[in-house]
Amino acid sequence: MKTKPQTIAQFFKRFPNDEACLQHLFDVRFGQGHECPKCKRASKWFRIKAERAFSCQWCGHHLHPTVGTPFEKSRTSLQLWFYAIFLFTTTRNGVAAKELQRQLGVTYKTAWRMADLIRKHMADVDGDKPIGGAGTIVEADETYIGGEARGKGSGYKKNKTIVFGMLERGGDVVTEVVPNRGINALVPTMLKHVDRNTEVHTDELGSYGYLSLEGYDHKRINHSKGEYVDANGVGVNSIEGFWAQLKRSISGTHIHVSGKHLWKYAKEAEYRFNRRHRPEVMFDELVETFQP
Repeated sequence: MKTKPQTIAQFFKRFPNDEACLQHLFDVRFGQGHECPKCKRASKWFRIKAERAFSCQWCGHHLHPTVGTPFEKSRTSLQLWFYAIFLFTTTRNGVAAKELQRQLGVTYKTAWRMADLIRKHMADVDGDKPIGGAGTIVEADETYIGGEARGKGSGYKKNKTIVFGMLERGGDVVTEVVPNRGINALVPTMLKHVDRNTEVHTDELGSYGYLSLEGYDHKRINHSKGEYVDANGVGVNSIEGFWAQLKRSISGTHIHVSGKHLWKYAKEAEYRFNRRHRPEVMFDELVETFQP
C-alpha cells in the first residue's frame, strides 16, 4: 500500500527544533552502544551542549553526527536544513533558491548553497547502478537544454548543454551530461550504465549504430519519417517524457540553469523519477543515508 509523504504539521511535530534533528542524525548514523573509534569499547554517548557532538562515556572521545553530511560546515539551523530537504521531496518540480530564501528567512547566497548541496546529496544517494539486463528494454536519447538566445527575437540558442539519458521501461533512469552526440561520447556512456544483455531503443542518430557491435539488441525508431512507436513497440516515448518533465522544472521553477550546474538539476529530476512509485521514502532516505 502506497504511503503518503508526511505533511508540514507532521514534519514539525517530528523535528520541532535543532536538538531533535541532531539526535536523529546521531541515532541513524551511530546510536547508543556504538563502538568508540578511539577506545574501541561499546559506549553510552552523552550529548555535549556546547557543540554538535556526543561524548564517549569511557574516554570522552567526541562523535560529530553532521560530519560527512551536507550540514557539516554550515552554521544554518539543522531544522532549516531538514525543512529544505522536506520541500525538495514534496515539490513536484523542485525548489528555487529564491523560494528557499523566502521560506527559510536566510540570505540568497545561503539558500543557493543549501539547494546546491541538497542536489548533490540526491545524486550521491541515488547512485548510478547499472540498468537493463536480459528481458528488459532501455530507451536511450539525448536532448539539448539551456543556452542563450543569439540576437533579439531569435529562436535559436547557442551554448546549449547536451544531456544523455537511458531509461529502463518500468524502472529507473540515468542521466549524464556529455560533450557532444558523437560515438565517443554516447557509446562509452551506454557501456558504463546499461548492461550489454539489453534490448535498446533509440532514434536514427548515426552514433547509435555502433551499439549492436557492443552486444546490445539495438532497435531504432525513425522520427524523420513521422514514426514514434512502431508495431513492435519500438520507441523512445518514455525517455522523451522524462525530458519534458525536466525541462518544465527548469523553465517553470528555475527559469535558467547554466551548463556548469545542469548535471545537478538533471540528477535531482532523476532521483525524484526513480522514486515516483514511493515518494514517501525520499525525505527519510535523504536524512538517513550519507556517504562513508
